[in-house]
Order: sequence, then structure tokens, then C-alpha cells
Amino acid sequence: MTRNPILPGFNPDPSIVRVGDDYYIATSTFEWFPGVQIHHSRDLANWELVARPLVRARQLDMRGDPDGCGVWAPCLSHDGARFHLIYTDVKRYGRTTVGGASGASLRDFHNYLVTCETIAGEWSDPIHLNSSGFDPSLFHDEDGRKWLLNMLWDHRPGRNRFAGIVLQEYSPAERRLIGERLNIFPGTALGLTEAPHLYRRDGWYHLLTAEGGTGWNHAVTMARSRSLTGPYELHPDIHILSSRTRPDAPLQRAGHADLVETPAGEPWLVYLCGRPLPNRGRCVLGRETAIQPMRWGEDGWLYTLGEPGLPMRDVPGPEGRRPADTRADFDDPALPIDFQWLRTPEPEAILSLGARPGHLRLYGRESIGSLFTQALVARRQQAFCYSASCLLEFAPRHFQQAAGLVAYYNASKFHYLHVSHDEEVGRHLRVMSALPDSPQADAFTAPVAIPEGPVELRAEVDYERLRFAWRVPSGDWQWLAEQFDASILSDEASAPGLPNFTGAFVGMACQDLSGAGLPADFDWFAYRERDFSPRGSAA
Repeated sequence: MTRNPILPGFNPDPSIVRVGDDYYIATSTFEWFPGVQIHHSRDLANWELVARPLVRARQLDMRGDPDGCGVWAPCLSHDGARFHLIYTDVKRYGRTTVGGASGASLRDFHNYLVTCETIAGEWSDPIHLNSSGFDPSLFHDEDGRKWLLNMLWDHRPGRNRFAGIVLQEYSPAERRLIGERLNIFPGTALGLTEAPHLYRRDGWYHLLTAEGGTGWNHAVTMARSRSLTGPYELHPDIHILSSRTRPDAPLQRAGHADLVETPAGEPWLVYLCGRPLPNRGRCVLGRETAIQPMRWGEDGWLYTLGEPGLPMRDVPGPEGRRPADTRADFDDPALPIDFQWLRTPEPEAILSLGARPGHLRLYGRESIGSLFTQALVARRQQAFCYSASCLLEFAPRHFQQAAGLVAYYNASKFHYLHVSHDEEVGRHLRVMSALPDSPQADAFTAPVAIPEGPVELRAEVDYERLRFAWRVPSGDWQWLAEQFDASILSDEASAPGLPNFTGAFVGMACQDLSGAGLPADFDWFAYRERDFSPRGSAA
């Protein structure tokens, strides 16, 4: 059996395509750079991260994008000659007023198209398509014409913000949208209609959408029409997949789906889901990607196998490979693919793998949580229990310089074990926590004096519990007395009205608020997933 999710950790909004015997899934990356994750598989069970196509400033520059914005819901397709990737760069989600209420209905959703002949090749400069809403997708019809779909955002007072699914033709020759924009599907009473994907089968146009919001009420809605422009009739069950009425299901938040067929014509559905913490109910692993086989009924509609409309934890197929322990020694000229950084398309401003060979050098830049240029390099948390550690060399001269190991969600949610310096204690380490669900916005542990020279830092996460430790190389681990709440690194731990759609990361960071750019050198970084441990085990 294949166990869901197939893409664990922050991998939401899956778009799937098959080219020959190869399957590819593209997922959202939000404010993390490079943009869009693409995984490859040949058996639908084992997936490898093979590309992040948005690597240039002309394709993506997220400096200034608020937390939870950036790249939303890519759509990956193939027309027989080239891959097409459509994505949204969200520049404004809306401001938040006192009490968490939304103070603005105006939002900026810029939709772009890039193409490439191969997945791992150099993707084209983007074509701006529109800015009328998010979750764009490209439908290649049998007659060769191409059509863009996206949800329509309506900011006017008293209107439904999610104003339906719009369709407009795209001309490859003119590299722009042509003709009139048509609203082809208003959605159902569940509301929050988004994430359209269109398919053609047996003379029908089948439309998949997501509804109910990307939280606990999420659902996959289906409709069909004999005509591309509608009208679209609803599926007999309306929602073909959801866990909103089943709080006992191991996969929650199921929705935002896409459909693919095997060479034998068997339909499979990929969709996002969340796995709540057993004790806290928060999804620290973010929105993940799951898959399950479907069936076409005699009535021509799509149905789930097994229990009607319910996500499946285990599906027929090969057993997925267990993740290998990963250790980055930073000996290569390129950053290992597991790592990303935040927003900037100019990595040379925040990091170097050549300045000191065999080390990742982070240059002290803006404060942790900055929306512009902060030196933070991290990888996804992909299991409830893991160990992470690194070897740091850093010689701060005052309190405005810091570097260390961070468990990070966004600017308002992180735990940061960092080395710094002040006139009373000298060189020391302490933890700074940004707390989204506490009257105190941030908190600091008492400083612990440490000797000069290299220091190893370590994090142990077991579900909602986080512990930190440090040591001089080859010495004994010194555990900090405090236990930290890892559950705040989740979508659910937030004030109302704020965008929270990503997941927990663990990695390395460096700041120099004096502007001197003091660097920190990391000799290695290790990450290992493991079973639950009362204290954890050596990383």
C-alpha cells in the first residue's frame, strides 16, 4: 500500500500532469524562493523533488510580499510539445486592523505563464495574463485552442468576494488573453469557490473546483457541461471529496484537487490535506499532498473508491520509500535542493557557498521576519518528530549581531536559538520566540554564556514539543531548561484575518542590524526524521 500524504510537509495546491510514463506534481511555495516545487514519479507512490523553475528576478521577485503571499497555486500542463506553468504572485492580501478584522478588500493577484521543453530546463520569461483573481489554470482543448480559468475576486461592498470561475481564451501567437471573459460557474452554497481545473471526456467538459476555504470545511466540487462555456450542472453528490463532516478522518482539510489518468486510463486524484497534531489539533506540517484512485461511474461522473467522498490514508500501490537522513556539508557550488530562502531573487546578497569552501556563509542582513532581505535558509519539516543540528562559527561583537538555528513559520511564529554578544554576558546564546497566540508578541530566554569558537546547535521536535541544546564540538550536549510550543508553527495558530497557508521549516539564519553585514559560517546541517522520543536522540 501507498500511505498518504505522498508529499509530506508544506506542499499544497497540487497540480499533476503525465507525459508518457512520467508524472509531475507542482505545488505552491508562497514567500519561499525559488518559486514552485515540482516532484517527479513513475509509480505515483515515490516522488523526487526535481525542479524549482522560478529562479530569476524577471520571473519572480517577492521582496515586500507579506507573509502568506507570493506564489499561490501553480498549474502545470503539457500540450504535446512544451510544459506550461501558470502561477500567481500575490502582492497584497489585505491589511489587518485591531482585533484581527480585515481592513481591506483590495488584493493584488498577478497571474503569469512560463514555458519550457523540459521540466529541469531554463524556463521562459513570464507573460503577464491578468490580475483578476487567483488559482489560474490552463486548459488545452482538443481543437488546439487554449483557455485560462481563474477564480474572480470582487472587492465591492456587499458582494461575494469569491465571485465565480471565469474563462478566457489565451492566444500563444499573440502571447495574451483574447476575447471576452466569461463567468462559467458561480459555485455552490458552500462558497469560497476557487482552484478550477477543466478536463474533456466523452463529449463532456468536467470542471473541478475547491470550495469551503482551505481549512476544516475544504471540499472538492465537480460540475460538467456539453459546452465549454456552460451551463455547468452539478455532480449528484455536489462535493466528490471532503473530510469536513468527518473529524475522525486522519486526513483533514481535503480539497484543491487535480485529476490525471494513467496510460491505461485509470483516473487518480491529487489533493491537499492536513494532519492535525493528536493533542493540539494544529497542522504543523502545513497543507500536504495526497493521492487516491477514482472511478468513472456508468453515469459518466467521477467517484471515489471505498467510502464515498472520503480521503484515503492508504491506497493501492507500491510502498513508498522512507525518507533518508539528510546531511548537507556544503561542499558543492549549489545549495542542496531541499533548502529555500525567503523572497529575494538575489541569493548572492544573503549567502555564499564559495566565500569559504565547505561552508554555507550567511551574511548578516535584516531582522528575522523581514519582508525584504533576510538571510534565512531552511528546509521543510516533513514529520511530526525530527532532529536537526548544525555547526556554527560566528564571532558577534555586539547585541545587534546574531546567528543560529531556527524553527520558523513566518515573521510572527518562530523559535530562534541564536548566538549573540552583549556587554554584560559576552558571547552567549538564547532563544527568541515570536508568539502568535500570546499577549506577549515575543519572548526571550535568559542568556547562556558560551566560549569562543565553533558551537553545535540542536533542535528536537516531538509533535507539539520543541527542545534546544548546544555543545562545543565533541563535548556533552547542554540542554536548555525551557520547553517550547512547536504547535505555533502552524496555520491554525494565528489571529483571525491573517494569511496562514504554509508550514513549518527548520534552518539557519543570520542578522546584523548594525548594517555591517557580519557573516556566519555553517560547516554542516543535518536533519533526521525519527520516532517519538521523550527527549529525542542525537541528530
